[in-house]
Amino acid sequence: MNITLSNKFCSASINTKGAELNSIKNSQTNTEYIWDGNPDFWGKHSPVLFPIVGALKDDCYFYEGKKYNLSRHGFARDFEFDVIESSSNAASFLLKKNAQIAAKYPFDFELQMDYKLVDNSLILSYIIRNKSEVEMPFSFGAHPAFALTNSFEDYSLEFEKEENLVTHELENNLFSGETRSINLDKTNLPLTYSLFEKDALVFKTIQSKKVTILENQKPLLKVNFEDFSSLGIWTIQNAPFICIEPWIGFADDSTSNGNLFDKTNIQILKENSSFEASFSIEIL
Repeated sequence: MNITLSNKFCSASINTKGAELNSIKNSQTNTEYIWDGNPDFWGKHSPVLFPIVGALKDDCYFYEGKKYNLSRHGFARDFEFDVIESSSNAASFLLKKNAQIAAKYPFDFELQMDYKLVDNSLILSYIIRNKSEVEMPFSFGAHPAFALTNSFEDYSLEFEKEENLVTHELENNLFSGETRSINLDKTNLPLTYSLFEKDALVFKTIQSKKVTILENQKPLLKVNFEDFSSLGIWTIQNAPFICIEPWIGFADDSTSNGNLFDKTNIQILKENSSFEASFSIEIL
């Protein structure tokens, strides 16, 4: 089921499966900014990543002597969320532990996703609650794919600050230990498919908290991610989209010991407590 939000500037549509954003449109021009999910390239729009970002070594981890299988980017994108609140410009979605989830992740949690239109921006908020009596390890992130209607090389990314960007290379979805410098023209990164020959660009640390997509040097939209420590940028060869992915957490490396509590940049949530973070997509 889709929930549609709208105001005089823009509209948004969110699917209850995965609480996945599948549309943002300019209300005046009807321009669509979210990738259409063509499965010939990638059949998703903007999945919610939880309780991990990226892949675990061997797609598993161990907790209290038991092995749990957990596929890349976690399970939130695969389950129906309950709609707990909805109005013309805002909606809230909730996922709780169930029997299927407990087989993958034994912690008692709630993941609430809030979407709110404010003028020409959509604010996406994550609220993660640990309902159990033990500490809960987790990562989370966003994976919005933005449609590019012109030639890929007509686009570039404008970072908020001048950066010495270092991407951590992936091999079979895990960090290989290799890194690569990504050179900017001051704050601008021209897009070419060759950037993504080795999978996503993964910036474990980044100073900029705003990235703007430029179309022929004209600002198209901006992703604002003040609450997030890491950033992924990704596309598939010849695909007409670019993903700008704010993350807290990232994939394992090849030397991982399988203990989530030891995972780099994992969040540890105290019992009966909560964690919140937001980012926004701003139409320019």
